[in-house]
Amino acid sequence: MPKNVCHPHRGRLYRALCAGAVVALLAATVARADVVERTFDVRPGGKLTLDTDIGSVEVRSAPGNQVQVRVEREVRSGSDKDFELNFEQRGDDVLVEGEKPGSSWGWSFWNRYKVHFDIVVPENYNLDLETAGGSIKIADLIGDVDCHTSGGSIRIKDIDGEVDCRTSGGSVHIGRVEGSVFAKTSGGSITIDRSGGSVVAKTSGGSVTVNEVLGSIDASSSGGSVSARLSSQPLADCRLTTSGGRVEVSLAGSIGVELDAKTSGGRVHLDMPVTISGEVRRTSVRGAINGGGPQLYLRTSGGSIYVKEI
Repeated sequence: MPKNVCHPHRGRLYRALCAGAVVALLAATVARADVVERTFDVRPGGKLTLDTDIGSVEVRSAPGNQVQVRVEREVRSGSDKDFELNFEQRGDDVLVEGEKPGSSWGWSFWNRYKVHFDIVVPENYNLDLETAGGSIKIADLIGDVDCHTSGGSIRIKDIDGEVDCRTSGGSVHIGRVEGSVFAKTSGGSITIDRSGGSVVAKTSGGSVTVNEVLGSIDASSSGGSVSARLSSQPLADCRLTTSGGRVEVSLAGSIGVELDAKTSGGRVHLDMPVTISGEVRRTSVRGAINGGGPQLYLRTSGGSIYVKEI
């Protein structure tokens, strides 16, 4: 047996020496860890702009008229430069920038640095967030939210405003939003609990679920199922499309739409009366629900279509 292996049956002294070596190795791995804090006096209605090369982000609101930024930086061994932070206030707006040191990039950069932004803003405030490597969480805000990450999930809830969120490598979960929602991901599912406005949701690698929407909807997936619940009369056309799953839409009993449903890999199932126009087929149905209205366009190449009454 190799001499450097911590065998479980060796003596206490041997095991203690091994444990000490592991602790020393971990201590050598993390060279520096620090916290940077800044506080800005603002008035409601301003905007926080965050632009960072790396880092997870969490934003929440609190009573008062301050923006509080807390940044946890962990710099691992092998780097002689800190992750650089810049802060600037312009009236009631606050700008925060996080920059990689020098020309460091690639896997070695990601492996050496760990950054987390913990931010508190006034209850009435707007957000414009962008990180190239981390998850984003936002909650309890009266204002518009624009956020983008190239490498993490997005979680948003309880927003009285518009939401525009995009990720290239994670799922999106949005709770209650009173305004319209735009959500896009290239590598995960999208779930929207409730939107008081219109919804656009697009994913290339997962399912789309809209549990309740009061406006129109445009939902599409290249690799999963798509489902939506329309609680009130849409004023514009609605589209639910997928190439890799089933499509399911639930409608309030009073909603009027022109149904156009077609599938290449299943059947069309109807759970409410439809005045059919043209030929009826197992794989396609066109007709009016409750006298017609905006178009309800449903398409799938890999599953069945279900139209149900709430």
